[in-house]
Parts: sequence; structure tokens; C-alpha cells
Amino acid sequence: MNVLAEAGGNNPLIPHPAEMAIGGFAFLFVLFFVGRMLVPRIQKTLADRAEAIEGGLKKAADAQKEAQQALDEYREQLVEARHEAARLREEAREQGAQIKAELREEAQAEARRLIEAAHAQIEADRQQAFAQLRAEIGRLSTDLAGRIVGESLEDEARQRRVVDRFLEELESDARQAVR
Repeated sequence: MNVLAEAGGNNPLIPHPAEMAIGGFAFLFVLFFVGRMLVPRIQKTLADRAEAIEGGLKKAADAQKEAQQALDEYREQLVEARHEAARLREEAREQGAQIKAELREEAQAEARRLIEAAHAQIEADRQQAFAQLRAEIGRLSTDLAGRIVGESLEDEARQRRVVDRFLEELESDARQAVR
């Protein structure tokens, strides 16, 4: 310390009192200016930014919530659409089976009708053939009987009686042979 006292008593670490007063006054002025003017503006700006961020976060949360609700709604609609599609496929399958069954029934009815018509035609043809055969047998048997007996059997009533009697005998013989 002697060295400092000999150097004129100015300690570089201790400021001069005038500098201290000016520095203190400048510090108080800056502190007052910053405290009264800048701090409220900074706080207002920070509050606005915080509010904007919170509002943005709230909007983002609301948008995310709406998006989730829309997604859930779309998923429900998709599930409903799938169920509806499955139901429509099942209905179409049932209708197809019903139409198939109806067509099968119509085809079977048409086949039965055609078979019945064919049987009726066959029966009619058989009856016609039987009538023609009977007439032909009658004519041939009359000719044969006329040759055997030696007299003409040209009387139509007589021919019919002879033919009918002959055919009845043939039919009775055929029935007895079948038994």
C-alpha cells in the first residue's frame, strides 16, 4: 500500500466521486427509461407472442380434434359402407339364386309342357296309326276272307263287323298273352 500512497493517492480500483455520481445518474436514467418505456413494450410484445402462440396451439389442437372427429366419422362411414356393400352383395346373391330357381322352374315347366305335348302327339300319331292299321288290316282281312270263303264281302257293314270281330279276337289273345 505504500506504493499506492506514494503514487499520488489515486487508486485505479476506486473511481473518482464525480464519475461515481455521473455513472449513478446515468444508471438511474437508463434504469428508469428501460423500466418505464422498454419493459412494458417488451412485456406487451412477449404477452402478444405468448397469446399468439397459445392461440395457434389452441387452433392447432382444435384443428387436430376436428380432424380426428372427421377421421372417426369417415371410418364409421367406411364401416357402414362396407356393411351396406356386403348386404347388397348378399341381396344380389339371393336375388340371383331366386332368379336362377325361377328360371329353372320355368324351364322345367316348359320341358314338362313339351313332354306332355310330345306324349299327346305320340298318342295322336299312335291312334292315327292304329286307325290306319285297323283299316288296312280290315281291308286285307276282307280280301283274304273273300278269297277263302269265295264270296265277295263288299258290303261295308258286313266288312266292319268282320274286321271288328277279328280285331277283338286279336286284342283278347294279346291280353291273355301278356298275363
